[in-house]
Amino acid sequence: MIAPLPGILRQLHASLATHAPEQAITILQEAGYAAGEGLYKAFTATNNPAELDADLLAPTLSEFFTSSGWGAVTVTPVGTGALAVDSSDWAEAEPGTAQTPMCFFSAGMLADFLGRLSEETVAVMEVECRSKGDERCRFLSATPVVLEKVYTEMTQGRTYEEALA
Repeated sequence: MIAPLPGILRQLHASLATHAPEQAITILQEAGYAAGEGLYKAFTATNNPAELDADLLAPTLSEFFTSSGWGAVTVTPVGTGALAVDSSDWAEAEPGTAQTPMCFFSAGMLADFLGRLSEETVAVMEVECRSKGDERCRFLSATPVVLEKVYTEMTQGRTYEEALA
């Protein structure tokens, strides 16, 4: 990956907020999704997903994302049918600058990357973000149907944990 990744993503966020605020989220997600293929190719250059033991997935992903400049991650199941990717030092987050999760590029990128890794269609939604003062960025990965249910229930005042219970 690119060494000054946080600075590039912050400038991209700022430019879109200034010049195309109504399209910023969509543009960031689509750009992230497009970046997922390259990220997956970089991952498979040193790791064969078919030969990767499930117990080694989390530490392998953490090592990969850390060395790629994104930040260390933990990967754990959460609730029914979802996987959480957590990071306390995620590159896209700019701590304390927002009222809602802001890692839209990352959500798109992780959706494509994890979909390729699992060979299934997955969606990714950030539910906690360092940009809004949370201790970590937490991305939920699940089927689009599961995440649509989570999103709908969160708009009705429930937590993502309740929606996944």
